[in-house]
Amino acid sequence: MSEYPPGSEFELIRRHFAPLSVSEEGAYQLDDDAASLSISADKELIVTKDLMIAGVHFISDDSGRTIAQKLLRTNLSDLAAMGAAPRAYALGVALTSNLRTNWLSEFADGLANDQSEYGITLIGGDTIFSSGPLFLSLTAFGEVPKGCAIRRSGAQIGDLVYVTGTVGDSAIGLMAAMGELTKLPDWAKKYLIGRYQIPEPRVKLGKLLVGLASATTDVSDGLIADLGHICSSSNVGAHIDLKDIPLSSAARNACALDSKLIAKVLTGGDDYELLICVPPSVSTKLLNKAESVDVKLSKIGKIVDGSDVSVFSEDKTQLKFEQQGYQHF
Repeated sequence: MSEYPPGSEFELIRRHFAPLSVSEEGAYQLDDDAASLSISADKELIVTKDLMIAGVHFISDDSGRTIAQKLLRTNLSDLAAMGAAPRAYALGVALTSNLRTNWLSEFADGLANDQSEYGITLIGGDTIFSSGPLFLSLTAFGEVPKGCAIRRSGAQIGDLVYVTGTVGDSAIGLMAAMGELTKLPDWAKKYLIGRYQIPEPRVKLGKLLVGLASATTDVSDGLIADLGHICSSSNVGAHIDLKDIPLSSAARNACALDSKLIAKVLTGGDDYELLICVPPSVSTKLLNKAESVDVKLSKIGKIVDGSDVSVFSEDKTQLKFEQQGYQHF
């Protein structure tokens, strides 16, 4: 049986969300219609917003905890891509009548877990009841030294292109969660589905990229598409070597069973790893920074003259893809 509607909006806020706001004085324990954030004179505020809807951005049967973590972490990834330290967030929730009992408690637990891990606090938002699918919105605020936000538009010809972690796990994980990869071993399915449900934003490394990276973005729409965003903003092109794309053991296993999955790896998105462009002269410093926060970093290509992202196989054949990444429209 569902616990919704929960009595009143204010009761719901007091029970589930007000406890998440106590560490930020300007949140006023969610007792007002707005909040305040004080920023020191040497910092500027970075703001990002993501929307998520059941059946599109997450599977309806996923737990409230994992949905909350994915919602918050996708925004944290955007902050990391600009070199910002997390500060606060505002939350919008359109609840539905078919949610499981204790779903909202699980959701709040997921937020509480990641607030503790990433140093961010709820400061406000809105909660409504809807007849449509579960709909979530989150606006995150971060701080970066004034004038130092890392942009997509700074890549220069000759820059090296790095990516954190491994890519393709989430897109293949979604396929596994939908029952499409029947021959994949259970251990691989479990790992890949976990990567789809709960991404790992590179918050610690993001802050260390200030003054070092020429351009960054996170991999949300797909590696080729998101690197293409950097190229478009910077008026450059990029060459990527397929052999250097970092894959997890689980993703390698999946690709060995079906070689066509490499297209999913490069275009599927939802990885929330960082793409980082740096001049060759600072590549050693970048690698040292990544090692200091225990983040794997792989050089996958370079920035070149042109306007396109080109992917080359080991025999230097240029690969073609039907689409470069996820398209919302």
